[in-house]
Amino acid sequence: MPANRKKPEELRSYRWYGVNDLRSFGHRSRTAQMGYHSSDYMGKPVIAVVNTWSEINSCHTHFKQRVEEVKRGIWQAGGFPVEMPVMTLAEPFQKPTTMLYRNFLAMETEELLKSYPFDGCVLMGGCDKTTPGLLMGAISMDLPAIYLPAGPMLRGNWNGRTLGSGSDTWKYWAELRAGKITEDEWKGIESGIARSPGHCMTMGTASTMTSATEALGLTLPGFSSIPAADSRHAQYASLTGQRIVEMVWTDQKPSDILTAKSFDNAVTTVLAMSGSTNAIVHLVAVARRAGIDLTTARFDELARVTPVLGNIRPAGQYLMEDFYYAGGLRALLAELGELIDGTQMTVNGQTLGENIAGAEIFNDDVIRKRGNPLVERDGLAVLTGNLAPDGAVIKPAAMEAHLLKHRGPAVVFRDYNDMAARIDSEDLDVTADSVIVLQHAGPVGAPGMPEWGQLPIPQKLLRQGVRDMLRISDARMSGTSYGACVLHVAPESFVGGPLALVKDGDIIELDVAARRLHVDVDDEELAARKQAWQPPKRPFERGFGVMHQLHVTQANKGCDFDFLEEKLTVSSDTNRDEPEIH
Repeated sequence: MPANRKKPEELRSYRWYGVNDLRSFGHRSRTAQMGYHSSDYMGKPVIAVVNTWSEINSCHTHFKQRVEEVKRGIWQAGGFPVEMPVMTLAEPFQKPTTMLYRNFLAMETEELLKSYPFDGCVLMGGCDKTTPGLLMGAISMDLPAIYLPAGPMLRGNWNGRTLGSGSDTWKYWAELRAGKITEDEWKGIESGIARSPGHCMTMGTASTMTSATEALGLTLPGFSSIPAADSRHAQYASLTGQRIVEMVWTDQKPSDILTAKSFDNAVTTVLAMSGSTNAIVHLVAVARRAGIDLTTARFDELARVTPVLGNIRPAGQYLMEDFYYAGGLRALLAELGELIDGTQMTVNGQTLGENIAGAEIFNDDVIRKRGNPLVERDGLAVLTGNLAPDGAVIKPAAMEAHLLKHRGPAVVFRDYNDMAARIDSEDLDVTADSVIVLQHAGPVGAPGMPEWGQLPIPQKLLRQGVRDMLRISDARMSGTSYGACVLHVAPESFVGGPLALVKDGDIIELDVAARRLHVDVDDEELAARKQAWQPPKRPFERGFGVMHQLHVTQANKGCDFDFLEEKLTVSSDTNRDEPEIH
């Protein structure tokens, strides 16, 4: 981070406002038209407050208030705030999947920051794909940027039982299908599972990615753990607004913070909480935007030495509200000790080690000590084999132990509709030892790699008491999901990956300890099947979807667009990221 402070005429916004020419006249006069005096903005950092609020995004309902608190902090610190709405990725509502639009949000964020007179930005996000989308765009533009996490919602409650969003949805849906609860009980769960603003309070993708972002150094220390409804969340919003102004003056950009070691910190954090499998796809994509080659192999390498300390659903027992009261992320990072590189810089101008110094655990059942982990290792695991040459992922901590090594016959569904039509048929040839396989659920084929990966257990097996079985797909699954679900199989079946060649009855072998995923079909037979394979019709014929299916990368590369993966090298004489002003 540069030691020298910028002068007002060195601000990026000065090119719009400070020059004595016709265009600057227009910029100043139109700003006056909005009721601002030149003293409000001239010579001051102009801050984009990138707001993903909308009336359909339940995770961000409080952002209408939080944005005012961010602006207050910016004004207090001598900046000029400008609220900029961007696409909202509302996980429960947007179809076919928010993942289809993560890169859209990333592109919008980058172009918004590039094309307007902004010196820095506050990124307001939280719901699953929002966090990586905002980060990817901001990293590519590389203006000073700070992330404001939405915060988890409060615990759910039904008849005195604590409910976790997502995780208990899947649990009680299975019980309803098995005939173990009534429709009235199901409706009671519906009314009690989400009780406040904020994202999922389980260790789903939202909590995982906001925690990872704090570990990366892009969020004020401690912020990611604060529940959305807590008054301290509003206080931190104001502090975030204050801090971004100082970051502009000192020119502290993402490129000054993000290193291979800071990404290791983020990965270790995800693993120590047995976080969402989606974090693998997202962190790989975010890292590649920063020019850092984070691989799935690195996730697996760190998984072998990282204990699971966060006792949070779905892998554990508690919820994010409990995690906050137990000491939050700062306490967990401090307990990880030497597994975290404390020398890495963060947005508050201090190192990560300085930020977590003295953090205490107040409940060592919620945040376990190193000597008493929830699981000794393997919060997540990366598999390879002839069924997944470029890898697949699984969450060992959230599956039944007897399935960690399993061998069984495949029951294959060619797509989601085929599965929905046949999965509960009494005629389906399936047992608890079978391996359910879903094809055409990947980045191109689904489209957008939806969260279908927690494939439903056939109803007749549910009635027999089966609650977990081996399931394989090229889909993702919600971070709130659980079970023996192999995900992100790469390359995907839609583009001719080996998953497309699996037939009913093929024997599939999983060995998590050996990191092996294998279909017991010889190479000659697989080659013959590949020769006979016909590529399916692509799902889109127009619009953004065509761009997606032509340019999206596979899961092991982060599912970014191939033309956006790494920022262009800026030549010494021309900044190609900056627009000309005419």
